[in-house]
Amino acid sequence: MPTTKELLDGIKSGDKRLLGKAITLIESKKSEHREQAEELLKEILPFTGKSIRIGITGVPGAGKSTFIENFGKVALEKGKRVAVLAIDPSSTINKGSILGDKTRMEDLSKEVNAFIRPSPSSGFLGGVANTTFETMLLCEAAGYDYILIETVGVGQSETLVADITDVFLFLKIIGGGDELQGIKRGIMEMVDLIFINKVEAENRSKAKNTRLELIRALQFLTPKEKGWKIPVLMGSALNNEGLHEVYSAINEFIEVKIKSGRFLKVRQEQAEKRFQYWVQEYILKASTQNKDLETLFEEHKKNASGLKSNPSSEAKNFVQKLLGPSI
Repeated sequence: MPTTKELLDGIKSGDKRLLGKAITLIESKKSEHREQAEELLKEILPFTGKSIRIGITGVPGAGKSTFIENFGKVALEKGKRVAVLAIDPSSTINKGSILGDKTRMEDLSKEVNAFIRPSPSSGFLGGVANTTFETMLLCEAAGYDYILIETVGVGQSETLVADITDVFLFLKIIGGGDELQGIKRGIMEMVDLIFINKVEAENRSKAKNTRLELIRALQFLTPKEKGWKIPVLMGSALNNEGLHEVYSAINEFIEVKIKSGRFLKVRQEQAEKRFQYWVQEYILKASTQNKDLETLFEEHKKNASGLKSNPSSEAKNFVQKLLGPSI
């Protein structure tokens, strides 16, 4: 592994190879890598914060990879640099789907000003997107203007990604029956922009009806950002239709957040959530690395799994023994 200074200099100069090594370092589970990873993250902080962080979600088949590739090309045409982080919770079992994303974005991956990296679900402490936030900081320090974070469109990843991005984009496709069926209210409350993808001549009329239904549904939700009416756009990522409108809407949304003072405030709130998250993770890790604590931890876990006591009560009893009876 290169030295911290070599990694830092490489990141700042836009060296993709060294950026990749730096990401591998912060994703590493090896204890000998942790100290260097923390040192590197501390050194790169002054060079972060200048990008637009975009989370992209949608059901499987919504065309996320095609959208990201062609949207990335739109940003490149505007003179911007683009980094793509693809989250895949199945990566601990099957690496193929991540490699598939990179294959489907083959054209974008060849661009000098683009960088594509899978963000594995198994960070050094486990779980979805554990090191995506830190990976994003490295990409910012490398000078990427837009960082696109792709979720798998299921489970916990949407909430995690929404908590680390500036813009949350939902891709919708036309389906049979009730067009709103299967759209979780929680997702709708998180989104800042909706794009109905795969709109062709033969389904344009149905797409317009879906758009109207979505607009009506959004009227019953409290806006996440004051002064922002969530746009519902239509187009075809495959045919490069509607992507320039998405690009403009994203930048308009960022301007609204900056003018209201919410842009930096939200980022501060997100950093606080990351702090709280890591406090929990490090306490849990410490609990299983100390022999006496590990024995105690396993005892309470066994009581919980055997339903001898409420799992919440067992957790509280363990933490009270760990930190004192104040909770």
